[in-house]
Amino acid sequence: MSTYAIGDIQGCYQPLLDLLQRIDFSPSRDTLWLTGDLVNRGPGSLDVLRWAFRHQDSLHMVLGNHDLHLLAVAEGYGRLGKSDTLTPILDASDGKLMLDWLRCQPLMLYDGEWAMVHAGLLPQWDIEKALDLAEEVEETLAGKDYRYFLSRMYGNKPARWSEELRGIDRMRLTVNAMTRMRLVGRDGEIDFAFKGELPDAPANLVPWFDAPGRKSAGTPIVCGHWSALGLRMEEDVCAIDSGCLWGGSLTALRLEDRQVFAQPCPAFRAIG
Repeated sequence: MSTYAIGDIQGCYQPLLDLLQRIDFSPSRDTLWLTGDLVNRGPGSLDVLRWAFRHQDSLHMVLGNHDLHLLAVAEGYGRLGKSDTLTPILDASDGKLMLDWLRCQPLMLYDGEWAMVHAGLLPQWDIEKALDLAEEVEETLAGKDYRYFLSRMYGNKPARWSEELRGIDRMRLTVNAMTRMRLVGRDGEIDFAFKGELPDAPANLVPWFDAPGRKSAGTPIVCGHWSALGLRMEEDVCAIDSGCLWGGSLTALRLEDRQVFAQPCPAFRAIG
């Protein structure tokens, strides 16, 4: 019995099937951890979501920014971009059933040893604090007020944590950190502009996982989101979005021994 964390799938259905065959995944024996962004940009978003829904008893996932975008668009609170591949889900006869399931998925997981989040954790948050903040958003998304939250989810402010934050500002910051963050300033403020490779990052910014005094340090965290970073394996951070969508690979990390399995992918989107 093994637990495999898989990086951002983003609608790349055939590479997912190929990777599962490569690792000899058995739903009756093994467990998958999915880092979020199951859908969008790749050609098989509907197939990926149907696969995840069908195998929900064998997997755990966290929500990514593209998953949340899908939920917002479905409720009329977001616009489809020209490169979005979400329309087949919105038009599917089983679409609402799957969206209701997706809406009840967590922002963060922790099993006592490993944590998982789509993008990252602000340096001011330890694991317990991050889980509490994630739970606030999760309860709202799964509850009767989810439309109110989705209607106000978009936006880059606030970009800095404060214990004084309340309500929608507090939840928006939580979502932005956990699903959109790559770099932060020395004071922990999120930068939303830079999306490139780490050597090209502005000198005044650092990756969230290298922020001085990061309170979640020491707990192994598996994450995705930053495809330009590529596979990055450190003692307490395993970033496994290796850019399948862009012609890289789809990565699976076996948590028991940290063995990495990579499935080469065709480029479904051109970089640039």
